[in-house]
Amino acid sequence: MKYLPIPIALLEVGKPLPVDVWSDTAQLLLRAGQPILSEQHRDKLYAFKACTTLGDGLAWQRAYERMVHAMLLAGADVRALAEASMPAEILESDYAAAEPLGGGWLDLQQTLRGILYQGGLAINPLSRLKSMEEKVLSLLQQDTDASLFALFQALADHSLGYCATHALLCAVVCELTAAKLGLPGPQRKPLIAAALTMNIGMAREQDGMARQSTPINDWQRALVAEHPARSEEILRALGVDDPQQLDLVRWHHVANGALGLPSSQTSRQLLHLADVFVARTAARATRSAQSPVMAVKSLVFGGGDTDLGQGSAMAQAVGFYPPGSYVKLVNGEIAVAVQRGERANTPWVISIVGSDAMPLGLYQCKNTAEPRHAISAAVNFETIKVVVNADKVKKARSRIPVA
Repeated sequence: MKYLPIPIALLEVGKPLPVDVWSDTAQLLLRAGQPILSEQHRDKLYAFKACTTLGDGLAWQRAYERMVHAMLLAGADVRALAEASMPAEILESDYAAAEPLGGGWLDLQQTLRGILYQGGLAINPLSRLKSMEEKVLSLLQQDTDASLFALFQALADHSLGYCATHALLCAVVCELTAAKLGLPGPQRKPLIAAALTMNIGMAREQDGMARQSTPINDWQRALVAEHPARSEEILRALGVDDPQQLDLVRWHHVANGALGLPSSQTSRQLLHLADVFVARTAARATRSAQSPVMAVKSLVFGGGDTDLGQGSAMAQAVGFYPPGSYVKLVNGEIAVAVQRGERANTPWVISIVGSDAMPLGLYQCKNTAEPRHAISAAVNFETIKVVVNADKVKKARSRIPVA
């Protein structure tokens, strides 16, 4: 039988455990329903390298991810999330959800957030992260525009948290841009893996900083500076041994220079650009989001020759107005981009607010390459009060003529 280490540091004294606990030599230490009695008892679990079965461990991890999601929806702050212990209950649905990854981007987001929050204490994270990397590529290949739409919409939804959405969107932006640049597959796989895990050293704090209404303090500023090295250490401890992934994580805040592996320099620059791009397009309590068009233009024109080439490729890959972002049309309507167009600045859109400022219920796709539907300006996420119906968007997109 296969056993998984349990996150002993996240077990609360006196709280019943929902799984049988075994030693690494298959000796039963605690039966399901029994609690840890004291700190000394906890020390014994460390000494015996406490484990649980594969099925129980994955279901317990899923129960933790479900609990964190519920806490976020209830408005819990980062301190409460940081102090959360492993749940005492596992539902039958948690065992079903512990099977290979299914679902869509929001399911991935929820699972990834749980892994990032637990950091070095995550249960069996490497196999699930590998499945996640494969799922990212699968969803992108199925429908790239729908993928961008889902993630840019999620980026504006603060109830979902920020860290996991940021990671997934960075992975997607890196993959699309790397493909545009012609980087070979073996070079792109570590890039996706690094994008998903580069902030594991500050995931909880990253969500807290995204929501706080004051500028970051000195401690948080130091954490931001130190988290690449901290993330690399956590990944090494979890068993990551890919030198490319570790190098990208360690140096993703350093765009240029002689640090790290020479073979990773192009990928490192790309990951850095994607990291900056996604961060700029996400709103904070202390500042408004940059529109994607402004963020990508600053990358194209704000750096050196290398940034110019990669920034241009990024603009072509995701568009100046990527699916899920908002624009104002020349006729005064507010629209959401739903599909990239022939050029970076001419997406297909659906108007959601009329020129009279009233919501529109009829979803019709419009080609902004046509002068009567042209874009006059980008619109920031936080100014939009209308809820976009993703199912209606999907149905409307199906009627766009195939080029």
